[in-house]
Amino acid sequence: MEEHHVAIPFLREGVIFLVASGLIVPIFHHYRISSVLGYLIVGWIIGPFGLGLLVDTYPWLEYVVITNVEGISQLAELGVIFLLFVIGLELSLDRLWAMRRLVFGLGAAQVLITATIITIIARLWGNPPTVAIILGACLALSSTAIVMQLLMERRLLGTPLGRSSFAILLFQDLAVVPILFMLGVFGNEANGSQTDVVLGLTLALGQAAVVVGLIYLLGRVALRPLFAFVSRTGSPEMFMAAILLVVIAASAATGLAGLSMALGAFLAGVLLAGTEFRHEIEVDIEPFKGLLLGLFFMTVGMGIDYRVIAQEAFWIISAVIGMYALKSTIVTGLSLAYGLPRHVAVESGLLLGQGGEFAFVVIGLALTLGLMPADTAQFMLIVTGITMMLTPIVAEVGKRIAAATEHEPHAEHHAHGVDAFSEGEGHIILAGFGRVGRMLARILDREHVTFLALDLDGPSVGEQRSLGRPVFYGDASRIELLKRAGAQTAAAVVVTMDDPEAAERVVSSVRSNWPALPIYARARDRQHARRLLGHGATDVVPETVESSLQLSLRVLRGIGTSEEVSAKRISLEREAALDELKL
Repeated sequence: MEEHHVAIPFLREGVIFLVASGLIVPIFHHYRISSVLGYLIVGWIIGPFGLGLLVDTYPWLEYVVITNVEGISQLAELGVIFLLFVIGLELSLDRLWAMRRLVFGLGAAQVLITATIITIIARLWGNPPTVAIILGACLALSSTAIVMQLLMERRLLGTPLGRSSFAILLFQDLAVVPILFMLGVFGNEANGSQTDVVLGLTLALGQAAVVVGLIYLLGRVALRPLFAFVSRTGSPEMFMAAILLVVIAASAATGLAGLSMALGAFLAGVLLAGTEFRHEIEVDIEPFKGLLLGLFFMTVGMGIDYRVIAQEAFWIISAVIGMYALKSTIVTGLSLAYGLPRHVAVESGLLLGQGGEFAFVVIGLALTLGLMPADTAQFMLIVTGITMMLTPIVAEVGKRIAAATEHEPHAEHHAHGVDAFSEGEGHIILAGFGRVGRMLARILDREHVTFLALDLDGPSVGEQRSLGRPVFYGDASRIELLKRAGAQTAAAVVVTMDDPEAAERVVSSVRSNWPALPIYARARDRQHARRLLGHGATDVVPETVESSLQLSLRVLRGIGTSEEVSAKRISLEREAALDELKL
């Protein structure tokens, strides 16, 4: 019988990437070097212009380098898509509407002014008008992937710096549609085709608006019921499948309409931001987003040919410095004009001074259409790639300059980001929101004590959310979810869950990560109470003991024992029972 061996596409490249991600990049993290810079450098080392240049001399290197960059770059684009989805989860429609002045004011001004100036410079440098316009349009855009990852790593997305930077990047994503359409018009003209530009642009924008509207309407109607239905199964695999379905379907819809695929993922995230499933989704999707985004950064590093840098070092270095100087100055000036503080404006400018990943798409397409000379394209791709690699370093410089400008510790200014969905401190985290949790919540409400609850009963969570209660869908034993719930600043965690094993997991997770945080837990019986105390609970209340004591109190009152004597007797018995548990 003949055997057939089917090779798995990009298996070798996948293994090399996982080795780099699991072994090499953590070294950068250990020395407090940005993971983005780590991925970029590793990508260069294992790429066709790093160790790949030595494969002919040392054939064994073929097993540790990636030469098919174009093949894996399509998979790497999923990283940007998932990043935009996570960013969308951080923004509700109300918050997005509140940012409209920054998005359509600051963002639009940045793109138009930067594109115009770069076009003029490119024209003065001897480029044909078409090439100059294409360069101006694509180089006006910054790297959404790198900038947003840096902001999220430093927990700055909810700060003035994060909001202004995100507003500019969001408009840049919206600008993708007219830029791609412009390339199509130039391509038709180059091929002798006559096209009604105004009609074509109107149709393209109309199609885009219809797709965005459909995503919005379907999302408002279908997303919450979909995740409520999936949550009832109690299956993490089904929940993850639903997340991937929503992200990929929304991305594909905008991609087919000629929009950025990342924009569709962003819209899906925004629609889910107002639901009770938001934070469980964030935690579940994080590993996928992180790995695929790392692959994207590595492909950027792989695409830079350092031999060309050596040949034209002066002009490339001058172009890199010039791009950063120009774009940073424009963003800083516009930010000041829009009333942002000086330190925020300066840091925003330096953070957004690089070229973006969209430049690779536009310049590559321009080459395919015969609109740009190959040497010009290679030069600008190298300049763009270098500016992206320098972004983590320049961002750190911007942070220090902003701190000096502000005259106060920068870290303190950004102490609380929006990564925690419990803003503030001194709140109570309720693990479980059944009958016991709801009763405790009513008491806390009457005493004006802030609380936040986590529960895995999707329908119940949805019902409580409709009543305006701060209840979220999620597994309270997951460390990342507890961090987002603000466990580091909480006053206490109260475990009220029915499931004994689940309660023990929560107590163990909290105690192992926050040793000083008080944990109060409900126990089924004495044996369960002892196990909870063994896992680190501060105090426990066994249901059997407490129900017996309450029954005894009513009996004593019923037979005529005074209120004071009855309360004293029950108190002594309660203390004795709890002391017995701790033996």
